[in-house]
Amino acid sequence: MAKQHWKGSVLLAPVPPTLVSCGTMESHNVLTVAWTGVLATHPPMTYISVRPIRHSYGILMEQREFVINLTTSAMMKETDFCGVRSGKDVDKFQVCHFTPEPAQTVQAPLIAECPVNLECKVTATQEMGTHTVFFAEITGVNVEETYLDSKGKLNLQQCGLMAYAHGEYFALGRKLGNFGDSVRKRKKKPQPGKKNS
Repeated sequence: MAKQHWKGSVLLAPVPPTLVSCGTMESHNVLTVAWTGVLATHPPMTYISVRPIRHSYGILMEQREFVINLTTSAMMKETDFCGVRSGKDVDKFQVCHFTPEPAQTVQAPLIAECPVNLECKVTATQEMGTHTVFFAEITGVNVEETYLDSKGKLNLQQCGLMAYAHGEYFALGRKLGNFGDSVRKRKKKPQPGKKNS
């Protein structure tokens, strides 16, 4: 296939359009962050990249903790609103009808309407041109019990999570498989008329 070569850019997709809540239960804000991801398993590490001009930047730098709230496709308009409006002009929790709930390990509130909330404590920051990266340890995870099966396993595919790709929002589609499917050995089906020895 023919391809065009473009100069380097941030064309990595899809990414999760998360809602990052910061502040306290009494004084809080929320901003949309799609530039986030996993850094390590042990300890569980994540990051968010935030422009210094954002209203939440000063709160994050001072408090050094936040909550990453995973969003659903039903929350698309609210998620977009929290990315284009500033908390210095409007109470986004109130406008979006978000319910702040206390976290267990950080002062920043959870967003009750989100199915999964990751409580995070900043371990380091680094300026990266237009953005500052907040490296953080995930100190607690909160999951909606509705999405837990009888064995306590979280069924993320039932949450209706949303994805973001180059300025557009998408609902996640059908499940294609599981990690390790490409190397997993298939069980042999018993042959008709043959007894198992």
